Amino acid sequence: MIERYSVPEMEEIWSRDSRFARWLEIELLATEARVLSGDVPLEDLESIRAGARFDAARIDEIEARVRHDVIAFLTCVSEGLGPESRHLHYGMTSSDVLDTCLATQIRDSGRLLVDALEKLLDSLRDLCLRTRGLVCMGRTHGMYAEPTTYALKFAGFHSECARALDALRSAVEQASFGKLSGAVGTFAHIPPGVEEHVCSKLGIGAEPVATQVVPRDRIAGFLWALCRAGNMLERFAQEIRHLQRSEVGEVMEAFRAGQKGSSAMPHKRNPIVSERLCGMARLLRGYLLVGLENTALWHERDISHSAAERFILPDACGVALYSIRKAEELARGLTINGRAVARNLEEAGDSYYTQTLLLALIDGGMSREEAYGIVQSLALAEDEAGDVSFVDRAAADPAIRKTLGEDRVRELCRLERLVSREDSILERAGVLDQA
Repeated sequence: MIERYSVPEMEEIWSRDSRFARWLEIELLATEARVLSGDVPLEDLESIRAGARFDAARIDEIEARVRHDVIAFLTCVSEGLGPESRHLHYGMTSSDVLDTCLATQIRDSGRLLVDALEKLLDSLRDLCLRTRGLVCMGRTHGMYAEPTTYALKFAGFHSECARALDALRSAVEQASFGKLSGAVGTFAHIPPGVEEHVCSKLGIGAEPVATQVVPRDRIAGFLWALCRAGNMLERFAQEIRHLQRSEVGEVMEAFRAGQKGSSAMPHKRNPIVSERLCGMARLLRGYLLVGLENTALWHERDISHSAAERFILPDACGVALYSIRKAEELARGLTINGRAVARNLEEAGDSYYTQTLLLALIDGGMSREEAYGIVQSLALAEDEAGDVSFVDRAAADPAIRKTLGEDRVRELCRLERLVSREDSILERAGVLDQA
């Protein structure tokens, strides 16, 4: 992550010092398991714990020569030990350390991400509650459709966020699997009890069938969950961008005191957070593609995935956390311009009652084709003339008067009828059950 968008808590999880500290913990736990099985004297483990240290600069120096990061790490740690260093990494391969470490990093990153999504879910619910009953024009294809409410609009994002949260929890659990089964996963030189002990102590799963690595479908599943969350954020952000456009003007991102929207035009208040979220979602989709391509490795393993993961996993976690937190700020600070909502609703006219009358005419015995033709002609005439409302035209139309009567037309064409099920939908979405 570049500094502009980095989140310190996530940066720490993926930092070099954190990675080396996790490697050392894994090595110590593996040695501890061998003490418990009687293969290593307890005093040797105590000596290792007392003397085992790492120095990042020294590791770099050694790696420049040996060109292997785990060997450089082990060499550095062993320099501070005596003969007891022989117990480190016994029967293990590098990926036993790397993948088990990676599982703990994903688990810890997942905790931050889940917490952030939970906060976003709460803020979206609050948006639903504070816009309950606010009728607005719904749009399909970017055109006026039928009225809806802002609470229902936001309830859709709330529900999608809840699904993304469930998917993320599951993906983190599925990706938090380590392995200490040796060079090709056969436990040829290390008993399964070592793996069980280490993974249990770390609070992660033990891979049932590993090769030299944990299967990468687990990583791809985690990246998909991040991508799914990013897509949810993008859909929310894109809606805010459209609704903030000058000609719509129904919502506005928070604009802090002293904030400036344009270097050239002082009047501008741009939807910069929403636009940023849309861009970040593109990154997450890109990381997912790499993760999917990393799943097919040669035989028991090659390292075509390795370098790519060093880039995409820290960045994907960082981008996702930054984006979720920004989206939560966006939802919490969003303002609704009630006057613009009412203005747009009024300017839409009343041709959105076309389906109401279409169905009423069908119920009255008219064929669908005949009813559709009558209603459409009245709606298009209203669009062209603009002097008489659609409902007035419909109430005066001979065929409609014969089938329904003027009073029935006006009774049917009431705004509250179109949004009368708002509360039942909000209850079904789980928005009102905590109110």
